[in-house]
Amino acid sequence: MKLNNIIDRIKLPFRKEKELFSSLYEILGFYPRNIEYYKMALMHKSIRKRNDKGKPLNNERLEFLGDAILDAAVGYIVYQHYEGKREGFLTNTRSKLVSRETLGKLASEMHLTNLLLSAGHSTSHNSYVEGNAFEALVGAIYLDRGYEACLWFFEKQVLGKYIDIDKVAFKEVNFKSKLLEWSQKNRVRLEYKLTKQKKDENGSPVFTYMVLIEGVSGESGSGYSKKEAQQKASKDTLQRLKREPQFVDAVFAAKTARTQMEEEPAMAVPSTEQEQNFIIEQDTTPANDAETKVDEKQDNVSTIDFTDKEFDLSDISHKEKSREEIIAEAEAAAFSED
Repeated sequence: MKLNNIIDRIKLPFRKEKELFSSLYEILGFYPRNIEYYKMALMHKSIRKRNDKGKPLNNERLEFLGDAILDAAVGYIVYQHYEGKREGFLTNTRSKLVSRETLGKLASEMHLTNLLLSAGHSTSHNSYVEGNAFEALVGAIYLDRGYEACLWFFEKQVLGKYIDIDKVAFKEVNFKSKLLEWSQKNRVRLEYKLTKQKKDENGSPVFTYMVLIEGVSGESGSGYSKKEAQQKASKDTLQRLKREPQFVDAVFAAKTARTQMEEEPAMAVPSTEQEQNFIIEQDTTPANDAETKVDEKQDNVSTIDFTDKEFDLSDISHKEKSREEIIAEAEAAAFSED
């Protein structure tokens, strides 16, 4: 690499695009061989340039290639750097290193964005555009000098100067806390639902959680711990909230429906007191008062009307007999004895 750089430096004064070569050298650590690859990598699709055949000229194809090469190169570097670490840790570390946010910051710090050709200035601070340009640059390096040059570039130029791999690996970004803060500010209900729990081929538990905001399904995340799974689900849900206005609308529509139901007048809550009608009331009235009450009760008893025909007893009452009746009864008795 050093010998090639010396030769390329000697050739530099005779090149047509000396400034571009020099700028790329500061970024790459070596001089390009085929400058056309790098010019294409720095060409954003917004300029709408086409070749003689009418095909668009931009960095999207190189971005696709660079994304794949970057994953492989960074994966190898992480694998070599963290001997004995589990696959989950290695994957998580690689994801942090090649995230769009990280690549966007790298492009800015390395002044790659100063070389980016676009239709306007609106993309100059867009991490997605900058990150895409960084991936396209890696694709250009691969086509120009091969995989080993890509590996050297990221290991020596990026990790050696701009990124502390250990800080990135062990940095804990609390996406769950960020999502919770957002939900509290907007007064929406946030819930984490365990949707799946299984064991991997080594017998380690794997959890899958889904985010629910006002009952609307967000994103899911899996991990070897509940915390890790919820963090991943929170991160993806936050990203979805940023890029999908329809998702945000659905959340707040659900919130409106819930709050309207809560504002409806509620029926009175039934009493929990029970009637004690099984208790016999005790008479605590003094004795004198009791006698008075008995007399009052007797006075209040309805008297029977004996003049009523139904209760006429006159036919069984005692009555004086006449002399003629006595003689007649005596004669009847005498004749009956015969």
